[in-house]
Amino acid sequence: MHTPAISSRAKAFCERFGVELPILLAPMAGACPVPLSAALANAGSMGAMGAVLSTAEQIGQWMEAFRAQSHGPAQINLWVPDPPPLRDAAAEAATREFLGQWGPQVPATAGDAGPADFDAQLDALIHARPAVASTIMGVFSAAQVQRLKAAGIAWFACATTLDEALQAQAAGADAVVAQGMEAGGHRGAFDAAKAELQMSGLFALLPRLADKLQVPVIAAGGIADGRGVAAALLLGASAVQVGTAFLAADESDIPQVWRHALADAEPEGTRATRVFSGRLGRALDTPYVRAAEAADAPQPRPYPVQRGLTAGMRRDANAADHLDAMQAWAGQSAWLARRAPAAEIMRSMWAQAQALS
Repeated sequence: MHTPAISSRAKAFCERFGVELPILLAPMAGACPVPLSAALANAGSMGAMGAVLSTAEQIGQWMEAFRAQSHGPAQINLWVPDPPPLRDAAAEAATREFLGQWGPQVPATAGDAGPADFDAQLDALIHARPAVASTIMGVFSAAQVQRLKAAGIAWFACATTLDEALQAQAAGADAVVAQGMEAGGHRGAFDAAKAELQMSGLFALLPRLADKLQVPVIAAGGIADGRGVAAALLLGASAVQVGTAFLAADESDIPQVWRHALADAEPEGTRATRVFSGRLGRALDTPYVRAAEAADAPQPRPYPVQRGLTAGMRRDANAADHLDAMQAWAGQSAWLARRAPAAEIMRSMWAQAQALS
């Protein structure tokens, strides 16, 4: 970027966090295979692992595999645990019956699925020594931040409001990811019950955070080409984080039907919904999503109960490459995703952004 203030801000971010370009891969759980992360890190960006469901062993294995393919930096993203969910046996039974129309019959024990062992995940992350630990749904404790700093690991915290961003900064975050409502996948709201109320668009949220924070702001949500990159940097971001635009990359390993559906997804063709996990997330507006959001459908159970209840349906949909019941996360700029090498996609974004400055 040629504007001095913008260029200086992006350059400082790149130098501090060991990247050449201020375009980062979003840590998408289940959709950030090592080849995708390595390709981007080798091209001057940063690899990313969404570790929400990963065991400690899997975190170590991912980092080991990444280092075998790249000498670049990587971030590992953890999901700060919610309070234990309230259970309702009758409501879960109704949801199991409904889900049986879209996949295999749901066992009575499916809702017992619990969250990952967060302490074990953090131990594994610190042992793996990525460049960055990132969080969604909350902040690290003071003791956890101290452990990260002692290990030389930076912390990026996802926020959906100014209040969340200020909490993250006060807790010691090295940068804040401003997640606009356009973003695909789960909303990063600290309080699950407030997620639908915290749906600010990125270009309203971003300058608000940039004006109020002392730490760098990373823009996320609906950025899928150089126009979005340039606009985000102009509005105060030091870098951007991109997810959906890389789902169609050559190195992506999502099901083919999901990949192909991105190109035809209008901005209004995605929906923020709780029907897959119990936590609000933006996905393609498929027949299952529409049916599960209908007034006569059972209300989704809290996270992670709903995630457990839908596990069989989601697994079978992936195996059959069947979009109707697939958990196909996508941001509102999904139509911009294209099939090409990931490094080429990223370099094209940056070249376009520079040409617009």
